[in-house]
Amino acid sequence: MITALVAVYALFAPTINRPASAQALHFKDEDRLNSRLKVAKGYRLNLFAASVGLVRVMRQTAGGNFIVTAARNGRVLLVRADKDGDGRSDGVEPLLDGMARPHGLIVEGDAVYIAESHRVSLFRLVNENQPGAAKLKFEGTILGDIPADGGHSTRTIGRGPDGNIYVSVGSSCNVCIESHDWRAAIVRVDSEGRAEVFARGLRNSVGLDWRPGTGDLYAVNAGRDRLGDDYPREEMNRVMKGAHYGWPFANENNVPDPDYGKKAPADAAFTPPAHMFTAHSTPLSIRFLRHQGNIKPGSAALVARHGSWNRSRKSGYDVVLLRWQADGSIAEEPFITGFEVDEDVIGRPVGIFETTDGTIYITDDHARVIYRVIRQP
Repeated sequence: MITALVAVYALFAPTINRPASAQALHFKDEDRLNSRLKVAKGYRLNLFAASVGLVRVMRQTAGGNFIVTAARNGRVLLVRADKDGDGRSDGVEPLLDGMARPHGLIVEGDAVYIAESHRVSLFRLVNENQPGAAKLKFEGTILGDIPADGGHSTRTIGRGPDGNIYVSVGSSCNVCIESHDWRAAIVRVDSEGRAEVFARGLRNSVGLDWRPGTGDLYAVNAGRDRLGDDYPREEMNRVMKGAHYGWPFANENNVPDPDYGKKAPADAAFTPPAHMFTAHSTPLSIRFLRHQGNIKPGSAALVARHGSWNRSRKSGYDVVLLRWQADGSIAEEPFITGFEVDEDVIGRPVGIFETTDGTIYITDDHARVIYRVIRQP
């Protein structure tokens, strides 16, 4: 009987279309990369660092170098700046190892906040300018006891305009009613370490950033799986205190979920998304552009879409530019394409960081590289 049920399920199960096993790119692959990746007009891309592991989030230090998390490797790296002018990092050094999915970063002077699955900790960066001697010294736990069971184990953090630290905690499941209040939520932590749920109903908002000029918090969100190729679409939400963004009770523009829609509280009010992306494209980061040389600050943001794993035809695998229009609408246009062509995947963009001089860096945990994107005349 069980065998028969498994056979019937197999007939109707969604097609699993995972990317091929990761193939690391190296500097010798740069010509192939340049022939494959298409960057928006006025920009040029090159490999900044290669063979750096499963890199995710990247932030710049006061000394001009970069701290980068490699979540699935359990490592935090120091990626040195390009001081010799060849367009590539001058070297990569390990700072921490054996961590629990280190992901989110805040870097303020020599203070480095790192988010693991179960906690947010403060470290001090020492000996940054001594090659091979740089270290991160543990100073204390800022927020502990973050639920880490189940799925969605990465935590993203950011310092808001109000001075508080915001922590995104994904759901433990594809779709369910969580037992812990912090799951599928963004948690706000004040200077005394007091934590409160800022917004909820966010299944897995890995990327978040504040819009310059308005101070509004935006977060990209990956929707639930197993409802077909084209539903539900992924979201970008303007995150407001006390708001509920639907999961697990509603998807997209407050459409009741087929499994949990009838379980929503009678007085529930859900906030619709500000923008939606192709289903299963998996947006993992958002970065508002702040340098005048790129675009008017606050008028546009880059979003890295990691790409689908459970869609019959792949979606995502790109970086898109979102432009805020005068009428309040948001337009989407390609910024970098070519990571996936005819089902062949060479990269999966994750994190985005823009330096004060307007240089854009993008991490890739499939190709195990960091790209550099600069303006060109």
